[in-house]
Amino acid sequence: MLTLSLRSFGVRKLRVALTLIAVALGVALISGTYILTDTINRSFDTIFTTAAKGVDVSITPRDAIDDATQDGIAVTTIPASFLAEVERQPGVAKAVGTIDTANVALFTADGDRIGGSGGAPTQLSSDTPPPFSAITYEEGRAPTGMGEMAVLEQTAESEGLKIGDRLKVVGAGPQTELELVGIARFGGVSSIGGFTLIVTSLEQAQALADQPDAYSSILVAADPDVTPGELRDRLRQLPSPTPVNVRTGQQQADQNTADIREALGFLTTALLVFAGIALFVGAFIIFNTFSITVAQRMREFALLRTLGASRRQVMGQVIFEGLIIGLVGSILGLLLGLALAPGLRGLFNAIGADLPSEGTVVEPRTIIVSLVVGTLVTLASGLAPAIRATRVPPVAALREGAVLPRGRGARFITPSGAILALGGVAALAAGLFGGAGIELVGLGAGLVFIGTALLSPKLVPPLAGAIGRMFPGVVGRLARENSVRQPGRTAVTASALVVGVTLVAFVSIFAQGLKATIAEAVDTAARPGTLIVQNTAMGVPLPAAVAGGLERVDGVTSVASVRFSVSRVEGVGRTAVTSVSPTLPDVFDTRWAQGDNELLRDLGRDHAVVTDRWADDHGVEVGDELALTTPTNERLRLRVTGITDDDSGLFAPVTVSNELAQEAFGERQDAIVFAGTSPDEEAAVKARVDRLLEQQFPLAEALTVQEFKDQQAGQVNQILALFYVLLSLSVIVSLFGIVNTLVLSIYERTRELGMLRAIGTSRRQVRRMIRYEAVITALIGATMGIVLGLVFGVAVTVALEDEGLVLSIPVGQLVVLLVLGGLAGVLAAIAPARRASRLDVLQSLAYE
Repeated sequence: MLTLSLRSFGVRKLRVALTLIAVALGVALISGTYILTDTINRSFDTIFTTAAKGVDVSITPRDAIDDATQDGIAVTTIPASFLAEVERQPGVAKAVGTIDTANVALFTADGDRIGGSGGAPTQLSSDTPPPFSAITYEEGRAPTGMGEMAVLEQTAESEGLKIGDRLKVVGAGPQTELELVGIARFGGVSSIGGFTLIVTSLEQAQALADQPDAYSSILVAADPDVTPGELRDRLRQLPSPTPVNVRTGQQQADQNTADIREALGFLTTALLVFAGIALFVGAFIIFNTFSITVAQRMREFALLRTLGASRRQVMGQVIFEGLIIGLVGSILGLLLGLALAPGLRGLFNAIGADLPSEGTVVEPRTIIVSLVVGTLVTLASGLAPAIRATRVPPVAALREGAVLPRGRGARFITPSGAILALGGVAALAAGLFGGAGIELVGLGAGLVFIGTALLSPKLVPPLAGAIGRMFPGVVGRLARENSVRQPGRTAVTASALVVGVTLVAFVSIFAQGLKATIAEAVDTAARPGTLIVQNTAMGVPLPAAVAGGLERVDGVTSVASVRFSVSRVEGVGRTAVTSVSPTLPDVFDTRWAQGDNELLRDLGRDHAVVTDRWADDHGVEVGDELALTTPTNERLRLRVTGITDDDSGLFAPVTVSNELAQEAFGERQDAIVFAGTSPDEEAAVKARVDRLLEQQFPLAEALTVQEFKDQQAGQVNQILALFYVLLSLSVIVSLFGIVNTLVLSIYERTRELGMLRAIGTSRRQVRRMIRYEAVITALIGATMGIVLGLVFGVAVTVALEDEGLVLSIPVGQLVVLLVLGGLAGVLAAIAPARRASRLDVLQSLAYE
């Protein structure tokens, strides 16, 4: 039986190849995801391990909210005075303070940006003496005083930099011109994963970071007779003026790596979700392929049964074929993932996320998961057809025109589909409106998909009839009738396309609603003529001096700044905090549940306002006192004076004054600055503001309200494009399903096609008929997908209505999606239609 299975592959090369491709594409995204993320993690691990060489103990700042500082919300440092205390401790051979910050940018003397545009940050680091430094200088020397800097070798080569060049660095203050005195390597390599590294003296780094009396970390070397662990334990007993983490050098490297892996965990999860979608679609195709193949080989199986083969042997043969296809397809997918991983990295680079990747890492887990998942999905998809193959009576199957009997559970398919679809809707409702969690939302969506797929055979006849009317004449009628001849097969083929189209439609609707929400919030809140100043690097704060510079620009009537931080509220836990200047009401209209804009002018050091949703969730009312702990370990008691009802996203659950944020939270830089102008003079004032920023703060940009809305919409479109690209893999897999079905149906209908040719049907008409069938099938899937996408989009929007999300249906995009569905059918039909038209008439009439 095994020999027969292997020989059957040789006889059916095309259908086997198409099934292998469907499996391989689904597995490729899984293996590519693991290879990409493992490579990135290994690269960061190498970077941090290299940086820790020579460091026995590392002392880093710790905010009082968490044990980690990787979120970048609260900026904390170590006072310079603490270094002297560390140096005096027994067992300390040497200790140095360092400055490390990503809040910098590098420019040529002509003002052209160097690095930073691809998403990887520009990092400022102070030079450290041996044994701490991992930097060696290939040309020039280490920077030793004010006005000097060094860069890594790859940066120098790619930008054409040479010793003696004058470069501009922008940190926490106005830009500073430095001389390039050294071209370096880090741990023996010329680059560190796309980062642009600026090395300066400690004094210069402190000036650029605006931290004259503080350090980002303290590095300690132990005496020869003291182990890193012993020295760590001693230094942990040392009283510190601010909270600190004391770790061995290796522990700090491991912590940095763990932080990066946690931060990038969403990337792995998101990519694996898309891989699962592709495999889910592939499962429909594999099931359909095996079902058709079993039906076409019914006489072969019957003959085997007549010759003495048992039902178990026949089923074993089909399962063995599925095992081979699954295993080989998974191996191909694993190999394809090796090529896909760099492509995924390039995709993220294109949207501004430059991820470091040195070499290619293939972990055993990647191989095992890829092979097991691909093989199991293929086996599961082929199990039902295998069971059906054993239930054909040998004598009945040997007769001309015999067909597979309906399965025992066929009568339960429609009720089961209805139950699953209703259960999926209930799960979606519980997840979206009942707060049951995102896991239940995912389960509900999956059940809706499966339920719809089971119900789809009942939907095929009316949909095929309606869509098929677009194709007139006898050829159109034949195509329409062929589509409904076996509605189950057409439904399964269309269902593979439904998944991808549904998700594309849903993402389009959600993105359109998000853009409409942003536009409405900005139009409602920002006063006419207001300029919005922000950092060109997303998530990086502005130097505090920007606001002061704007106040001196002619035509600017008012300047207001906003900062973001975090706190721990007693009885609540970690809570985001916004701080504002008292001039915010001059440029920004805030909606209030209780209170008015004047409350923002009088926050001072003792008052706070909260959002209505947060107040409702935690039972907070006007007049209540909040007990807060800040990142610098300050303990505050603030009285709630107002409750906002604002959907702009500017206000965190708790809002305090900028004065308090600087003194008690350690927030010294602005996230956003608003500059008020007269609407009639907006263009002229913006030109003056642009000149100021270009000359002194080239990292900042000023946008009008309309430009800000366009920029936010552009960012949404960028993310949307990424989703489209990732979802396109599932659409491609579904197109292979249409090709598979058409090719296999041509085998099945060989005599029918020969008869059509014999009675006068031209080759062109045969090609057109096959093309129409493909388009009908594709449009059935696209129509069902768009309807499901609308259902999901409306449900999520209604669930998030309280968060301010606006429902906006992108009708034009959905129409384009429907047209693309039809075009996909045309493309899928090219090869099958050509094959059908080239069948030899006499051989076809004699085909069995």
